Amino acid sequence: MTITYEDLARGIESIIPENGLKEKLAIAEKEKRPLIIKFGMDPTAPDLHLGHAVALKKLRQFQQAGHEIHLLVGDFTAAIGDPTGRNTTRPPLTPEEITVNAKTYIDQMDKVIDTSKNVKIRFNGEWMNKMGFADVIKLLGKATLAQMLQRDDFAKRFKENIPISMHELIYPLVQGYDSVAMKADIEFGGRDQLFNCLVGKTLQESFGQPGQVVIGMPLLVGLDGQMKMSKSKGNYIGLTETPNDMFGKAMSIPDALIPEWVELVTDWTEEEKANAIADYKNNTVNPMEIKKKIAFDIVRQYHSVEAAEKAEHFFYTQVQQRGFETKEFQEVSAAELGLPLPCGLIDFGVAVMPGQSKSAIRRLIESGAVAINGEKVTDIGLTITPLEEGIKIKIGKRGFFNLKP
Repeated sequence: MTITYEDLARGIESIIPENGLKEKLAIAEKEKRPLIIKFGMDPTAPDLHLGHAVALKKLRQFQQAGHEIHLLVGDFTAAIGDPTGRNTTRPPLTPEEITVNAKTYIDQMDKVIDTSKNVKIRFNGEWMNKMGFADVIKLLGKATLAQMLQRDDFAKRFKENIPISMHELIYPLVQGYDSVAMKADIEFGGRDQLFNCLVGKTLQESFGQPGQVVIGMPLLVGLDGQMKMSKSKGNYIGLTETPNDMFGKAMSIPDALIPEWVELVTDWTEEEKANAIADYKNNTVNPMEIKKKIAFDIVRQYHSVEAAEKAEHFFYTQVQQRGFETKEFQEVSAAELGLPLPCGLIDFGVAVMPGQSKSAIRRLIESGAVAINGEKVTDIGLTITPLEEGIKIKIGKRGFFNLKP
C-alpha cells in the first residue's frame, strides 16, 4: 500500500512550519532513512481513550509509510510533577508507579498501532538523569521568562496571581530538550501541547540540529459535547472498555457531535464519511441511525465485528426497548383522532396533546424529545403509518402513546 503526502496530511489540524512535513519527507527520501516521529506519553494517566486514538491512528499511517515512531515516556518529568494546562500541577509519581503505568499505556497502544514494528520506547530519564546542575543552568539560558509566560496557562495563572513554581517554568525546556536528545524530525501533539513542541524546535536549532516539524492533531470533544475527551471529566470511552459500554456511550453523544466523530473516530473511507455527514446535515437520515453506525464501528475497531453485532443487539433489546416496555402507553387510533393515514408527526402530536401548538411540537421533535419505537426522531416532516399492532410514540417526558389505524 502506497501512502502519499496527502494521506499523511489528511486530518491534521496544523503543521508548523506549513511546508515542514513535505520538506522532511523529501529529506527522508533523499537520505534513504526513516523519519523519527516523537510522541510523548504521560505515565500519570495510563488508560487510553478515543481522544488518544485520534493521534495514534495518524502515527499508524506514518508507521505504515516506513517511518519510526519513538514513544517517549516522561519518567523523569512524572517523578517531579508537571503542568497540566489546568492551572494546577500533577502530583509526582514513584518509579514503581511510572513503570506500571507506562507498561499499561504501551500494552493498550497495541489496539491501534503495532508496537513491535518501527516503534521504539524511550524514557527521558535516560538523558535527564545524567545532566549536572551546570547543564541545567546552560539549558535555562536558552529561554527567557517572557517566552515561558507566553504559554496560555502560565499567563492566566500569572495574571490571576496563582502561584507558578519554578520547576513548572522549566518543564517546557525539559520536554523541548527531549527532542534534542532524540534528534526528532517530527513531534506530534494536541493543540494544547503546541507551545512545548515549539520549544523543542527552538532548542534543537540552538543546539545546531535541524528543527523538528510540529504536527498538531485535533482534540476530540467528549460525550458531554463541550469539553475535550478526558478521564478527569468522565466524558470518555476507554479503548479497553467492554463492547456494550462502548456502544452505549457512543449512542449518548449529542447529535451535534456526529460530524466530528465521523471524521475523527471512525475508520470509514473518505466517501463514507462524506456521505454520513451529508445525511446528518441534510436531515435525510435519523441521527440515531448514524450514531448506531458510529458505535458499531468503534466496537469493531477495538474488539471485533461479532462483538459489535452483539453490542448493537444488546443496546436495542436492553436499552431502547426496555425503556419503552416499562412505560404505560395510552392506546389511541387515527380514526378516533380524525387523522388521515399516513399522518404527519406534528399533526399527531397536536391531536394527542391538547394545548400544544404545532410550533411547540416542532421544537420537541427538533430537540430530540420525540421517539418512535424506541428510536429518537428529529425529522419535523416525518409521516407515520401504524400497522395493526400499533406504533409506540414518545413525545416529551410524559407523553407515551400507542397509535393504531
